[in-house]
Amino acid sequence: MERAVIHLNIADFAAAVETNLQPSLKGYPFIVAPRGAPRAVVYDMNNEAYRQGIRKGMPLAKAVRCNKKIKIILPRFNRYELVMKDLIRHTIGFTPLVEHGAADGHIFLDVTRSGRLFGPPYDVAFRLEKIFKKQFGFDPVWSVATNKLVAKVATRVVKPCGEYIVAPGEEDDLLSPLPVKLIPGIREDDLKKMMEFNLHYVYQAKNLTVEQLSIPFDERALSIYNCIRGIDSSPVGTLHSDSSVIRTGHEFASDTNNADLLRKALYQMVDTACTKLRRKQMDCGAIKIVLSYSDGIQNSARQKFNPSVSCDIILFKKCDALLEKAWKRRIRIRHLCLVCEKGVPKPDQMEMFFSDTKENRRKRLSDALDKIKSKFGKKAVSPALTFAGENKPA
Repeated sequence: MERAVIHLNIADFAAAVETNLQPSLKGYPFIVAPRGAPRAVVYDMNNEAYRQGIRKGMPLAKAVRCNKKIKIILPRFNRYELVMKDLIRHTIGFTPLVEHGAADGHIFLDVTRSGRLFGPPYDVAFRLEKIFKKQFGFDPVWSVATNKLVAKVATRVVKPCGEYIVAPGEEDDLLSPLPVKLIPGIREDDLKKMMEFNLHYVYQAKNLTVEQLSIPFDERALSIYNCIRGIDSSPVGTLHSDSSVIRTGHEFASDTNNADLLRKALYQMVDTACTKLRRKQMDCGAIKIVLSYSDGIQNSARQKFNPSVSCDIILFKKCDALLEKAWKRRIRIRHLCLVCEKGVPKPDQMEMFFSDTKENRRKRLSDALDKIKSKFGKKAVSPALTFAGENKPA
């Protein structure tokens, strides 16, 4: 059975969300970017701003020179992630094989074996397009192909609006006349080398063998060889694997570099994540912290640990050390994100002998706090750390 992969792409996702929140922005150019930071870059922009020469990642000062009266909207990362989660809830009814980013508007679905329930793949894509329009006001670009790479290229061809169905065997007809820069998997340094050899289009690079490509690209030769031919065997991620990832975020009311406020927000996120982990009877095997600065640049740090944990006291100590590792700049921070990865189910077998270790005492304390909060509310008991930046209670 030929694979059928759907790619839905909501062009300029952050700008599309902002337009839905403020309909008066429709038809006028605007930028989603932090204001006031000397090194701020454009996080996103709508199609009208794109036509004026503004691009993602462009320095904000340069973007303003393109249009001095352009409207600038502050990014709201939490809002984009919540909207993305709502979109995914409407896709899981068609297939459990769904892959998506945190807040980028890209969704892949593998509907190879969903035909008996929902019909041909293009019917599923058309139904999702109608749902997104009716429920959210989005007009997504969509494509159907035999793998993720070709499906993504197809949406790039018809962006910012439209659809593209690539039937099995038509991959070469789609890819050959395209510029090499449109092919996913081709890196920036790969493109520079291709330009040196006057390889501007796919049909030019496709004439080279792996041995010939290995001369300038070395170990990247096979990967490039497959990309320009539309060969991609990577599976679409499953919801089962995604359910083991718990993501929490905190957006500060005003940008800050106050260590106490950062640690307060971090503990609140750890508390939320650990509560979800204990509810799912899971432990966390790896953590990742992402800092989003006021100028739009992000830093991150990741750590694995063994054994896995779900106790907020233990996890916070690990996160606190990781925060110091990720915090590399003196620029104020706008958004903090914590990702708990590699969730592991807790063993059903209880310990045979009671051991009064420090770690077990912390686990019992976390269980006791959970019971208090479930009975008297989340604010019934809180550590002193969460009162940072506030008037201390009597």
